[in-house]
Amino acid sequence: MSYTVPDIEPLESILPDEPLLMMGAGPVPIPARVAAANGIVINHLGETMARIIEQVKAMSRYVFQTESRHILGVAGPGSAAMEMAVINLVDPGTRVLTINNGFFSSRLGEMARRAGGEVMEMDAGVSHAADEAAVIEAIRTHRPRVLTIVQGETSSTVLNHTLPAICRAASKAGCLVICDAVCTLSTLPLEMDAWGVDVVITGGQKGLSSIPGVSLIAFSDRAWAVIEGRERTLTHWCLDARLAHQFWYNKSYHYTAPVSGILALHEALRLVCQETLPRRFDRHLRCSRALQAGIEGLGLGLYIEGPSRLNSVVGIHLPEGLAQADLMQHISCHHGVEISGAFGANIVRIGQMGEQCRTHHLFRTLHALGTSVRSLGYKVDVPAGVAALELALAGYQPVYA
Repeated sequence: MSYTVPDIEPLESILPDEPLLMMGAGPVPIPARVAAANGIVINHLGETMARIIEQVKAMSRYVFQTESRHILGVAGPGSAAMEMAVINLVDPGTRVLTINNGFFSSRLGEMARRAGGEVMEMDAGVSHAADEAAVIEAIRTHRPRVLTIVQGETSSTVLNHTLPAICRAASKAGCLVICDAVCTLSTLPLEMDAWGVDVVITGGQKGLSSIPGVSLIAFSDRAWAVIEGRERTLTHWCLDARLAHQFWYNKSYHYTAPVSGILALHEALRLVCQETLPRRFDRHLRCSRALQAGIEGLGLGLYIEGPSRLNSVVGIHLPEGLAQADLMQHISCHHGVEISGAFGANIVRIGQMGEQCRTHHLFRTLHALGTSVRSLGYKVDVPAGVAALELALAGYQPVYA
């Protein structure tokens, strides 16, 4: 039997001549040192790898703001880290309270249901943070063993600024908190130990400015005690936290680790530590606020108001009649800039995570956005938008440093 060799185009004929500037909801541009590290392959069980793993854990403790000795890497996207958190803490019949602000927080609830959990999904709305009093009442009535929440809901651009208070209430009720920080870790404060978060999840491809496909998860001692006390054997092999712990802490084989991705993550974390979290938080806040001022200067509206607005991913109302797809295609084809649409609302989203928060990227993106909207027949004031961006950048006063 013979098979026909398929006619395959080489990558250079598929990819654009000049890479797009990735200014959507992720992945984000990566620094040259991260890209270089991602091109290296070493023995995943050798002494060199062991030294790198030790440094990744030490740097992660700083970035997560924790003393936890239960930080693990995950060979997979942020959703794989989500699933590791859920399946290791949710047994059949476990009561789970899912705080739903949109697509990704809903995903945590779906994972808990698939694990056999008894899930109560609290609709917190897609335009504002979860209400502290409402969550406390839901904890009182449902009596969950696990609560899932996102710090920043990428899909709806909502910031759950009530997270510290929710964690305090959950802790008093003996409830473990699983927090998705995929788009927020290192872009704004998250203090795992001080706030009492039991599990923090992040992906490499957003705030950390590393590659997609390698993620991090940190368990508190309280959460780890539950995992250690588990009597049943998980049906998942790769996502069994106890097996992963053997590799990350005892140099024992679990599966072939994504060594290139771990090296890239090492460099990304090193750059975060070199910059320091306070300076990094200020850089993100300065750039995001300036971008938001520029967007409003164009004459466009921001999707979320007040303290519930997520600075890491900015939602933008579109003029009546302008479709997301048309704007995204125009800005990509004519300006080499990629932004994101949204799940549901007629908005577009611009990311402000990691390497996206550079002033030259802001000017290019805002100009591309404004001229694209104008080219598609809608009125915006591009010079006013650029002027507002410039003024906000110059007037920023450090908050964290």
